[in-house]
Amino acid sequence: MSDSETHPKFSPEDPFADFETYPWYIQQDRRGYEPRPGDFVRPALRAGLALERSTGVNPFRFGLIGSTDSHTGLSSAEEPNFWGKMAYDSVPENKRGRTIAAGPTGWSMSASGLAAVYAEENTRASILDAFERREVFATSGPRIRVRFFGGWDFTRADLESGELARRGYARGVPMGGDLSGKDGLGAAPTFLVAALKDPASAHLDRVQIVKGWIDAEGETREKIFDVAWSDGRAIRPDGSVETVGDTVNRANATWTDTIGSPQLSAVWTDPDFVASQAAFYYVRVLQIPTPRHALYDAIALGIAEPTEGPSVIQERAYTSPIWYSP
Repeated sequence: MSDSETHPKFSPEDPFADFETYPWYIQQDRRGYEPRPGDFVRPALRAGLALERSTGVNPFRFGLIGSTDSHTGLSSAEEPNFWGKMAYDSVPENKRGRTIAAGPTGWSMSASGLAAVYAEENTRASILDAFERREVFATSGPRIRVRFFGGWDFTRADLESGELARRGYARGVPMGGDLSGKDGLGAAPTFLVAALKDPASAHLDRVQIVKGWIDAEGETREKIFDVAWSDGRAIRPDGSVETVGDTVNRANATWTDTIGSPQLSAVWTDPDFVASQAAFYYVRVLQIPTPRHALYDAIALGIAEPTEGPSVIQERAYTSPIWYSP
């Protein structure tokens, strides 16, 4: 129904934090929603670092998956093929109907998402094994494919070898894994990341690595690093990458892949690494903007852009974290 990675309240310096937020409680008596850290993934991951510092155990070492939350018996997560969350909003004519007074409509709810699993075999046992080792990732709907490995001596040659997965497993850990400072002997970890677009969807905008850590005073911090991006865009003075642009035609709900890239990859070393500070790292992949389901419905109804929910969405994928322990 909504995206749970983070919220602008908890990640005010993240320009992509306000994504498919759902500002209501699921109840009949409407009252204003107050975001809490326990509602979102990134604050929970940060809380896990703090708990580990005080108790010696991190209870929030979890993997990330995406799923739908529909009550129609249908699990379509694609924007042009979204059949609503409830039976009442399964057709465009009913999208403005409300079951909760002054609350959400079919347009304000999200169509997401998908769970992706790196299993050795397509069997229940193998898929369960992948979940248990947290080698899973989430997407908001498209079938974006992303690999993420952490180690101590990855290089560009590993990225360009044509056997990224084999080298990643042989000399590091995959998403969901753990790195120990004892193995790294004080060196900064290096990460391999490769993302491939959904062949039936849009090009990719950028690949980011989200870092959370606990500083010397015991406070948790976070920072986002752009590690690969399309179109040779410039880096701003603050270190961020210029906006990718928007090719969506609001009149007919189409877009063009004249911007973005079909695949992006990087080998990255944390420039702010401190060997004594516990941390987590996960990957966020962003697509270029595409039409959201609300725009398709508005066009079907012959009306202007919808007033509830945005007309354009920047789909994404999130990997499970890799944790670093001193």
